[in-house]
Amino acid sequence: MTKILVDGTEVDVPADYTLLQACEAAGAEIPRFCFHERLSIAGNCRMCLVELKGAPKPVASCAYAVKDCRPGPNGEPPEVLTRSQGTKKAREGVMEFLLINHPLDCPICDQGGHCDLQDQAMAYGVDSTRYTENKRAVEEKHIGPLVRTAMNRCIHCTRCVRFLAEVAGVPDLGAIGRGEDMEITSYLEQSMASELQGNVADLCPVGALVHRPQSYNVRPWELNKTESVDVMDAVGSAIRIDTRGREVMQIEPRISEEINEEWISDKTRYHIDGLRMQRLDRPYLRENGRLRPASWGEAFQAIAAKVKGADPKRIGAVVGDLAGVEEMFALRELIKSLGTPNLDCRQTDAGLDPALGRASYIFNPTIPGIEAADAILIVGANPRTEASLLNVRIRKRWRMAPLAVGVIGEPVDLTYPSHYIGASPDSLAALARGEHSFLDVLKEAKAPLVLVGAHAEPGVLAAAASLAKSIGAISAEWNGFGVLHTAAARVGALDLGFVPGEGGLTFAQMLEPGALDVLFNLGADERDVAPGAFVIYQGSHGDRGASRADVILPGAAYSEKSATWVNTEGRVQMGNRAAFPPGDAREDWAILRALSDVLGKRLPFDSLTALRQALYAAHPHFAAIGAVEPGDVVEAAEKLIRLGSATGGPAFASPVTDFYLTNPIARASRILAECSRLARERAAEAQPLAAAE
Repeated sequence: MTKILVDGTEVDVPADYTLLQACEAAGAEIPRFCFHERLSIAGNCRMCLVELKGAPKPVASCAYAVKDCRPGPNGEPPEVLTRSQGTKKAREGVMEFLLINHPLDCPICDQGGHCDLQDQAMAYGVDSTRYTENKRAVEEKHIGPLVRTAMNRCIHCTRCVRFLAEVAGVPDLGAIGRGEDMEITSYLEQSMASELQGNVADLCPVGALVHRPQSYNVRPWELNKTESVDVMDAVGSAIRIDTRGREVMQIEPRISEEINEEWISDKTRYHIDGLRMQRLDRPYLRENGRLRPASWGEAFQAIAAKVKGADPKRIGAVVGDLAGVEEMFALRELIKSLGTPNLDCRQTDAGLDPALGRASYIFNPTIPGIEAADAILIVGANPRTEASLLNVRIRKRWRMAPLAVGVIGEPVDLTYPSHYIGASPDSLAALARGEHSFLDVLKEAKAPLVLVGAHAEPGVLAAAASLAKSIGAISAEWNGFGVLHTAAARVGALDLGFVPGEGGLTFAQMLEPGALDVLFNLGADERDVAPGAFVIYQGSHGDRGASRADVILPGAAYSEKSATWVNTEGRVQMGNRAAFPPGDAREDWAILRALSDVLGKRLPFDSLTALRQALYAAHPHFAAIGAVEPGDVVEAAEKLIRLGSATGGPAFASPVTDFYLTNPIARASRILAECSRLARERAAEAQPLAAAE
């Protein structure tokens, strides 16, 4: 630790701290534009100037290390002044230069109300200018449907450039020109391609980059802010839902060091119009082949007539990718009361089974644990499209120090270098036999990590667990075996045991012709149900599941209910209600509670609080919000290995074929549909180039 004086206050800080960090440790506020805690240091805005005793001029505190400061003539600690007249004058001069070319359009700027330049001009600027020359004008750029530019406002902080190059790993933006002619633009003025591009508008300290879908629609002081959880994938990013009245206006990230740091994917941020489109707002009943609006009573009576006349063994239930733990628990209790073993949550027909132990289906290393790994093997997964923020964490680890990454599956660009081993289970078996040099890399690693896709079959899981054990990835000290899920509801459903009972049918078997007489479908929209069964669909959007339904019960979207989700690492999180469901739609647990009365199988709870008490009594770990209950990975690995490794089989294929359209809410979004179209066009253009190479 090193002693340093900040405005007369002595503090002990690490020698590798910058002066900016040391000043903030002492409680001093340092303005900045280019500096960001998660990006490399640029030192080009100079707003963070401070006066350092002994230095000939003010220094940029973001780029000046404490260890570079000289002590006083008698060995006194270095002294920094953040409120001196010299510092004040320097900051006023910098602000005056920044505002030379900045347009005076704050009243119409979308950044107004949360603009760093606006705030700091008030705090550190002056109320006049000595410049009367014409302001510089820059032609606007079209960089895609998500981010709108107003580059006259750009102050060249390069936060956007550094984020895309360092965090996203896709250098979509860069600087051209020099001096006054410098401009931030995309390569050949193409649209940005990153799945994280919306974060550049959050990073922009001025109004040069703003969110196009929200442009001229909202002001920050109009919004009610609600903390919630992202359900677009299984990472469970911490988000904030901003509403105006009953309408969701924008979604912003919350800082969560354990999960998403302060980034979110574009699918998470821009699906907001999908929350309004194609909504189910009243019950429907199919008569003579057509759906007609119905009352709740009519819908329940139709369901009761079918259920009471059916053999319990020919009744089943499936759940989709977005369901909360509470409604899955209520559905499980209802189905069990009917005496049927047919229930399943594994929409991808994966070989995951809670009987093998919790560690067999969660991401045991945890997301922060990725930073401790020194070699990674990815089996049958594409983290970039299946879990964008987890892929960001792997890239962060690669940037910290050299990291060997091996891939068995589709050859894809993960934004960091990787060793391509093969495409099928045979490649995994060959690696385990030592027929590929990457096995030596894994064995030499101190903390190897084996990441398996959630749609893997039992034999693949067994082979991956066996390999993980042989290379030392599974031990009492290091849990280096993990499953990467793609659905927000999957881990919570497996924790509940929402899988077939003894003699029960699996997800795929329940969808076959003639398998069931009655099927309860809680938001499963990725699979087609064969003709024959009477289908009760409960969900929020008119997607594939609703089109096949005989009765539709309109439920609430994730933003319209208080519910619990468990992410891929097994972390329990709770989302809060930010808005209310449209029309006659209701929260899903309440629908199931009301239906249970009509079926004569009344569920033993009349409120969400009572439901959660019953849930926590049966599964205590759901009460530990924000915590990860670790599984016994050694025992789970032994059980997986006993399943027997499989050889042969088709090449691995990611279940996410279109990053932007993976669930009913995303498919209802016009914004994400445009992103999907551009992504397909880019892929089509890239195919001839790849073939030529």
